[in-house]
Amino acid sequence: MHAKERAFVAITHTAALFSLTAVFGIIYSIFREGIPLFDIVPLSEVLFGNDWYPTHAEAPQFGILNLFAGSLLVTLGALIIAIPLGLGSAIFISEIASPKLKEIAKPVLELLAAIPSVVYGLFGMVVLAPFVRELFDLSTGLNLFSSSIILGLMVLPIISSMSEDALANVAKQLREASLALGATSWETITKVVIPAARRGIVGSILQGFGRAIGETMVVLMVAGGSAQIPKSIFESIRPLTSTIAAEMGETVVGDLHYRSLFAIACLLFIITLITNLSAELIFFKRNKK
Repeated sequence: MHAKERAFVAITHTAALFSLTAVFGIIYSIFREGIPLFDIVPLSEVLFGNDWYPTHAEAPQFGILNLFAGSLLVTLGALIIAIPLGLGSAIFISEIASPKLKEIAKPVLELLAAIPSVVYGLFGMVVLAPFVRELFDLSTGLNLFSSSIILGLMVLPIISSMSEDALANVAKQLREASLALGATSWETITKVVIPAARRGIVGSILQGFGRAIGETMVVLMVAGGSAQIPKSIFESIRPLTSTIAAEMGETVVGDLHYRSLFAIACLLFIITLITNLSAELIFFKRNKK
């Protein structure tokens, strides 16, 4: 091995080691600050309690059930919007669009992923929320419905791009065999191509779920900020991520409120870790085949 090759290997190993060290350092710091909360407040009270009053002087409450419900509902709302639009655009780009149109459509769609989340949040506050308020005659447009729409637009490029890659990787022979047997183009897409790419499509949805549940700025700016389980899609919510962003600056380092926010971060980390591992497992099995 030449000196340049040895130097290159050493640099790449160092970069990889640094990345791993940074990741494990972040994980350690989060759990170090969050776990001590459960020495004082029972885990069941934190996970299943409905009341979030961490600054109450006499009897602080650290129940995050309402916050978790807000995160889950806005994420599911975003997926309801993003899945059909993302999968539909992926099918169009992969199976229907001409090569020239594909070269234009895919970069334009992926451009949505490059827009900063604060820009999405600003658009939701200034444009979408007033429109929703006037359209449905509401007291406020900052609610579950508005935040789900904006978050769905953010997740859309992830699902579309990854689904399109999965569809493009389906063997051309399967399409030709289906058409040779007399199937129409639509039947070939729905009964041959999509089933063959289902692992990649499911993986893209899981990646979108992980992206949506960890988003902060959009839900902080558009969701409304009420720590409650909404009775309708037009009520305000307060997801886990926006709670951390809104309250971390007001805490005293080391107190229970401070620890509780890190405990929320631990829960978010576990959720995203499980989601990403599931997606990676799906992709691994697809590539193995």
